[in-house]
Amino acid sequence: MNYASLLFKYLPESMKEEFVTLEEDLSNSPLYSDDLAPVPAEKRTWSTWHLAFIWVGMAVCIPTYMLAAFMIKSGMTWQAALAIIGLANMVITVPMVLNGHAGVKYGVPFPVLGRASFGIFGIHIASILRALVACGWFGIQTWVGGLAIYAIFNVVTGHEPSVGLDLGQFISFGIFWLINMFFVWKGTESIKWLEEYSAPILILMGVALIIWGATTAGGFGLVLDQSKQLAKPTLELQSEGGKSTLLINPIRDKEGNFKATDYQVSYSNHASETWIPVVQSEGSIAHQDGFLGSETATDGSATVKLRAKNSAGKMIESSAVTLSFKKDAAGSQSKIWMYLLAFTGMVGFWATMSLSIADITRYTKTQKAQIRGQFIGLPGTMMLYSFVGIFVTCAAVVNFQDVLLADDAPWDPVSLISRFESPVVVVVAQIFMLIATLSTNIAANVIAPANAFSNLSPKKISFKTGGTITGIVGIVTCPWWLMNDIGPALVFVSGLLGPVLGIMLADYYIVRKKELSLADLFKMEGAYTYMSGFNMKAMIALLAGVILALVGYFVPALEVLYNLSWFTGFGAAFVLYALLMKKPQSQS
Repeated sequence: MNYASLLFKYLPESMKEEFVTLEEDLSNSPLYSDDLAPVPAEKRTWSTWHLAFIWVGMAVCIPTYMLAAFMIKSGMTWQAALAIIGLANMVITVPMVLNGHAGVKYGVPFPVLGRASFGIFGIHIASILRALVACGWFGIQTWVGGLAIYAIFNVVTGHEPSVGLDLGQFISFGIFWLINMFFVWKGTESIKWLEEYSAPILILMGVALIIWGATTAGGFGLVLDQSKQLAKPTLELQSEGGKSTLLINPIRDKEGNFKATDYQVSYSNHASETWIPVVQSEGSIAHQDGFLGSETATDGSATVKLRAKNSAGKMIESSAVTLSFKKDAAGSQSKIWMYLLAFTGMVGFWATMSLSIADITRYTKTQKAQIRGQFIGLPGTMMLYSFVGIFVTCAAVVNFQDVLLADDAPWDPVSLISRFESPVVVVVAQIFMLIATLSTNIAANVIAPANAFSNLSPKKISFKTGGTITGIVGIVTCPWWLMNDIGPALVFVSGLLGPVLGIMLADYYIVRKKELSLADLFKMEGAYTYMSGFNMKAMIALLAGVILALVGYFVPALEVLYNLSWFTGFGAAFVLYALLMKKPQSQS
């Protein structure tokens, strides 16, 4: 018996309730539309496997591929990185399932369910914030997909890509934008079809990458052994007896020898053109000179480059890696703290989807289907593709001659694909990239904002119109300029959504005991009107959760609250809302 089935077996009977139907005709209400209305039985066609497939489609993306690889780069073993990813995704699936319960029972999307806790107008604050985050990611993912189309065009035509932006990239972006919009305009059944057929392809792609790595690098175990090299910092400064030594850790080949033949060291106060021969050793390359032995070495930086000859006899150089050293620099963080930060980041990875998961679970008929589907689809896929990222990056260390430093390893699939010389391999790989990007974009970055924009004016904005608005806002973000800078900002905003989920779960399970008035969710004058459409108790809890989550960003002594912002905001808002709503407002 799998974990999902075991969980379902021991759930209270009330958690296994099927759906509630709308008995009143509320089609004239300004809060009602066919797109936001409860999904009728005949349209609840998504099974356990459809939900699992949609999670495969969402989870197979470039960030998932890179997660564990970057955790290894920070000093973790691949086993620890994979364990943290698996545990964190099991944890985030719990609120995903809890919030998905209401979607199944009442058949309405996140913005409509949120009317119960935030009020019929108050929910706009949370839903539009969620929508804007998704629009930003939509723009970035669409630009990435456009670059894949552009790469295919270049390979097929022999066109030499320009340095920087060119017209071809924007045309490719427009083509991929239209492909995304096609599925939006065709509706949710087409989205289900996309995820259903893309999921097996994406799983096979992951397996194929693992087979490629194992066969070309010389064995499964040998590949994973390379993770020890990736976990080492490229540069370290060792001080002993008043002298400093620069330790350099180049990548070794399968025989255990350094790939690099020479290295170059420059300092913050002067450059160097001198290449020093690499001496093979079992440990690091130990470099010491007059600068390092002087007092000035306590404050400054060292920059290192390596070089070697490839099989064609051409000299290749690594990227430059810089290490800054300060006299009063703080010590490195403890491993426990490093693991905790990584765990929090993994939980926050799907924070936005845990908020709007009812947008998807409303299309299932049973609680059993949504529980099993999510537990089968999310943790398993995240672990599989994180492992793919680990394995393929480690294999690249062996397979590609130009990987002389850990920093030059192809940590993302785009860098990996660019290293292949076969046009057929590049085209096929880019097609897989397109499928992965499309399935992630539609499910994770279109459905939620489309419903949120529709909820602003249900009679005037349909799901299709809301999806089109999402696409337009995604263009307005100018992802070709901001894709490298907007990510941290979007993650920052995503962390603020923890308090929203805390309020919604406290309202549904603690305050209302899973009993909502389905009809009142669509009434201008009903149980959820509150004070001019705003539940002020929810607003207070939201503000408190956000402030507590953010205070550590501005007050260094409270940095722990910011580093754990999702948990901080969620917990504070959950508890405060439950206390404030101990005596709920009148629902008459």
